[in-house]
Amino acid sequence: MTEDDQTPQVGEMLIVTGMSGAGRSTAANALEDLGWYVVDNLPPQMLKPLLDLTEIAGGALPRVAVVVDVRGRGLFSELPEAMRALRSRRPIRVLFLDASDTVLVRRFEAVRRPHPLQGDGTIVDGIRAERTRLAPVREDADVIVDTSALNIHQLATRVAELFADEGAARHTLTIMSFGFKYGLPPDADHVADMRFLPNPYWHEELRALTGEDDAVRDVVLAAPGAATFIEAYAASLAPVLEGYQRENKRHSVIAVGCTGGKHRSVATARELASRLSATPGVAVRLTHRDLGRE
Repeated sequence: MTEDDQTPQVGEMLIVTGMSGAGRSTAANALEDLGWYVVDNLPPQMLKPLLDLTEIAGGALPRVAVVVDVRGRGLFSELPEAMRALRSRRPIRVLFLDASDTVLVRRFEAVRRPHPLQGDGTIVDGIRAERTRLAPVREDADVIVDTSALNIHQLATRVAELFADEGAARHTLTIMSFGFKYGLPPDADHVADMRFLPNPYWHEELRALTGEDDAVRDVVLAAPGAATFIEAYAASLAPVLEGYQRENKRHSVIAVGCTGGKHRSVATARELASRLSATPGVAVRLTHRDLGRE
């Protein structure tokens, strides 16, 4: 083992800050969905110890995002100096979330909560005070995202565009075979019913086999209507999966059913998984809920 091999890998560190009401919580949740380790409402004085911890942990904490904001009250004033100190040691990125005063006022009024800095004044007073405090942080930010015209789904999508690993899946699709006689999967987003195909169960030589066996697969996929259905169904799902990514829907389940979940559904689910695995931005999982129950 070389000396370089013994050196712990240093992961990424991102500071998430910005105006109250601009979407820090939404951004933090989106980062967590992308696999970042997220620490919320950390005082700036704790950034250095956290950086030390990430260096000790190495690969155990490959990507850490820290939400720092004015909820820290007087402690927040030390953020610019803390950022400079951290950047002298290693690259640190800063994401600053902003929005227009009008939009921020509307968001605070919608949730009926005061601005953390308004004190005895108005929401606008609090926003102005926060802008003054955040001015030097905004100036040093690496990425500024104006969320004025974004809803929470659009903001989450923007965060994924900025901070997801290159080539990483933005949607996980589970294709699940099942047997109708055991009930519908409660978490299914789409259901395909394969009972329109002849049942291999009635072929004695296929009865003990499953849709994972080539003999059953060949019979199922060669049945009248099977290839036409699978091709059309896979094509119909292409715009759906694209839309899920645009709307930042991270997971979906396609349930493929037959009577017992042993032959037709298993073979069809495998074929669909093979075809849909080439969909850009989509990671496909294949599972057979009821296989082996008989």
